[in-house]
Amino acid sequence: MNEALRGLVELLDLERIDRDIFRGAGRSSLVERVFGGQVAAQALVAAGRTVPEDRPPHSLHAYFLRPGDPGAPIIYTVDRIRDGFSFTTRRVVAVQHGQPIFHLSASFQVHEEGMEHQEPMPDVPDPLTLPTAGELLPRYAHLFADPERTTRRMLQARAAVDLRYVDGPPYASVGEPREPTSQVWFRTSGTLDGAHDHTLLHICLATYVSDMTLLDSVLLAHGRGGWAVGDVVGASLDHAMWFHRPFRADEWLLYDQASPSASGGRGLARGRIFTRDGRLAVSVIQEGMIRTPRARAARRTSAGGASGGAPSPAAGGRRTGL
Repeated sequence: MNEALRGLVELLDLERIDRDIFRGAGRSSLVERVFGGQVAAQALVAAGRTVPEDRPPHSLHAYFLRPGDPGAPIIYTVDRIRDGFSFTTRRVVAVQHGQPIFHLSASFQVHEEGMEHQEPMPDVPDPLTLPTAGELLPRYAHLFADPERTTRRMLQARAAVDLRYVDGPPYASVGEPREPTSQVWFRTSGTLDGAHDHTLLHICLATYVSDMTLLDSVLLAHGRGGWAVGDVVGASLDHAMWFHRPFRADEWLLYDQASPSASGGRGLARGRIFTRDGRLAVSVIQEGMIRTPRARAARRTSAGGASGGAPSPAAGGRRTGL
């Protein structure tokens, strides 16, 4: 593992402070708030630590309630809702400064044999033929308000994950609406082995990555170009995942993403994660709040002209929570 991946694995290795209470760091990855994928992954780690190892997660459903403070620890409290013959259910609440910032329900299941079918994987280029983030970002740095700072922070945010766009990054489409679909290959920047090579960690790492690019597909239909450019701000509202088949996060996974709808200041995106050999491993659905300058101005006016605002484009417009 490289240093960045080691740091991410350590971030997900929560401290147990009581039987069903865990503490995790609140480190930010790009914007000045805790990255939503981090909170979701840490919450799933907390839930999984109270479940037998032979019951991996098969689904999670979560709500982002408030922005996370990257300078403060996050306390995860697990509620053991049900321990059944085949299924186990857990509820997790993440708290900072005495307030809940995130809520997750997760279900775990022992392995069973049953009917099998799946959608086919799209025909896409091999990941090794596509540019890395380090090769791609400098080509578009001129689009950022603060090219050097934004490029550096985006590379730092993705140092633990090798993520490669199939059709080009969303920030390459400013002012050019296109189909609201996006595809990326991803894997961790190194191999997980030894004590780090277990099913729950691979699933939690995929949960972490699943929040990185999914809402980008909403912006593509409007030529907004992504969170690091333009004038759109957003926040994850809810997130759901279903884990269908085994996979490894340190092997190439294709994240096929699309947005079927945007309305009411919200955008919906869905994703499918395939293994390199074509097995459908994970399904994802997320809704996010997305505000344009006009919507933000109207909101401030209706609130009596209250000041305050969104993060600058250079810092990245994506936020976690409202």
